[in-house]
Amino acid sequence: MTRSPQYSELDTPCAVINLDTVDRNVNAYQAYCDEHGIALRPHIKTHKIPAFAQQQLAAGAKGITCQKIGEAEVMADAGLDDILLTYNVIGSRKLSRLRALFDRVKSLRVVADNAAVVEGLSRAFADSAKPLEILVECDTGGGRCGVQTPDDAVKLAQIIEDLPGIKFAGLMTYPAAGGGAKVGGFFGDAMAKLDERGIACPIRSSGGTPDMWKAHEVANVTEHRIGTYIYNDRSLMARDVCGEDDCALRVLAEVVSLPAPGRAVIDAGSKVLTSDLLGLDGFGYVVGHPEVDVVGLSEEHGVLQFERDLTPFEIGERIEIIPNHVCVVSNMLDQVHLVRGDTIKTVDVAARGKVL
Repeated sequence: MTRSPQYSELDTPCAVINLDTVDRNVNAYQAYCDEHGIALRPHIKTHKIPAFAQQQLAAGAKGITCQKIGEAEVMADAGLDDILLTYNVIGSRKLSRLRALFDRVKSLRVVADNAAVVEGLSRAFADSAKPLEILVECDTGGGRCGVQTPDDAVKLAQIIEDLPGIKFAGLMTYPAAGGGAKVGGFFGDAMAKLDERGIACPIRSSGGTPDMWKAHEVANVTEHRIGTYIYNDRSLMARDVCGEDDCALRVLAEVVSLPAPGRAVIDAGSKVLTSDLLGLDGFGYVVGHPEVDVVGLSEEHGVLQFERDLTPFEIGERIEIIPNHVCVVSNMLDQVHLVRGDTIKTVDVAARGKVL
């Protein structure tokens, strides 16, 4: 039976991150993007740690992606100065923060999918010495934000071009898994229509970890945004995107009760593992124990289930769990523990909790 390291010096529940695995993940995908001529712009929402963002840039990434202004501010404070903010920015307070951030970094771009957002951005940047570049967000099947047709993308691009303080810089999408063909078609149609109007479209940004190894097959894309690849998780294992050994972050938990045959209780509940399922059964993969399922979570308890005649655990035993969705786990923790060989270093998750 394979047993997880005990890490007796750490209190549970917590997250441990294998730095050798991080290095391998970062370097492997950067090499893939370099081979295929794709600009890589990692999404920091997975790790929320400036040092990892700096590692991704040192490996060759073009810049970083942030989802909220608060995340971008933390990264800028750490010296990261090429940022794409992939969220509609609305309201005077947020626009003021955006303008302040824009004025202190080398490159900051944003996205928009409607005229109201664009007009607000124009008002905030009308007196700027250089224009704010905007990518039009397109819904290519993800069913979230985004203009619905290439014609809509062109109309919004024209509005951007006609307003002061801002500039159209290209197209952006976050597609559904397996949606590469729709991305290529949507972008191709929009690019042709933009060209008819004499509007340049230098950036065509797509993303997603589930299709990371197929990014080169998507037509008309210049840039790929990806986050989870630095750690990987159970959802990607289930899609055969990675293997167990590629999962750098594990939740370390302790068995606190064996209340009945076939059941164990651990000290990691929804406040650590989170309730995200991502279409999977159960709430994580117990490393070394494929016969065990994480069947239930309350806030501070996790319930493990196995055959009644098995006795896989002892009270006080420490186990590692690969979470279903690693990004949300990062946002639950103030600190994580970085492991290389026998050395453990504790670091702050600097951008966690930045929801604005």
